Amino acid sequence: MSPQDAAPVRTESGRRTIPLREVTLPHRCPWPVRRHVLTRAPYFRGLSEDAVERIDRRMRTTTWPAGRTLYRAGDPATALYVVAEGRVKLSQVTAGGTETVADILVPGELFGAMGTLGEPYHSHTATALVGSCTLRIDQDDFREVLLEHPGVALRVLDDVAARLVRAHSDIGGQTTDTVPQRVATALLRLADKVGEERDDGTVMLEVPLSRADLAGLARSTPESVSRVMSRWKKEGVVDSGRRWTALLDRRRLEAEAAGDTPRPDGV
Repeated sequence: MSPQDAAPVRTESGRRTIPLREVTLPHRCPWPVRRHVLTRAPYFRGLSEDAVERIDRRMRTTTWPAGRTLYRAGDPATALYVVAEGRVKLSQVTAGGTETVADILVPGELFGAMGTLGEPYHSHTATALVGSCTLRIDQDDFREVLLEHPGVALRVLDDVAARLVRAHSDIGGQTTDTVPQRVATALLRLADKVGEERDDGTVMLEVPLSRADLAGLARSTPESVSRVMSRWKKEGVVDSGRRWTALLDRRRLEAEAAGDTPRPDGV
């Protein structure tokens, strides 16, 4: 299905929806696909093809149907994954028992955790959002990669340091940024990762994103996010349906993210 084919349609109830494009996967992702995503993965970028092939031989390829859980928060963490095809969502459960999306991952992105990186347990649940293929490398094999490729070890060290910086930044941002800033930032980040721009400039996010999911991404509450999204829909900034969100005015969202627009009462 092309982006033009995936236009919003009306259901019997009158509510607009848009079909997610399912990924039809072979039993095993072929080598050209694996090579492509491994050369895009941050840890392995810049390595020779021979080096990438040796790393690939240490990895296990798995295909997942939509909705299948790869691992759950709290499970022992002993492996890293790379998305080869499809999309994987990372989610958390709030204190009130509501599951919220923390991130949506696309091909080439690394995820997972392991004691080698200071994370003995998974902090999120990983689920295939659509039919997906992942590459998995276990802790012992990853240690061998670090020994063989000092450049990869340095990137891992930089990544761990960057995660600490982001953690501190998120804590500070949660107390200083407004709700519209955080919602706009979350929508723009999703647009850069999974958005498809139409001829009219609209950016379509073909992901089933509830207000609770968006609240998780924006570090806010569903009620606050609903107020912001309702106002933006009235103002023609965004539109949404059951399984899609459209960014109609990206410049306005960029201004909102930067805090360059007036802040209405109550948000």
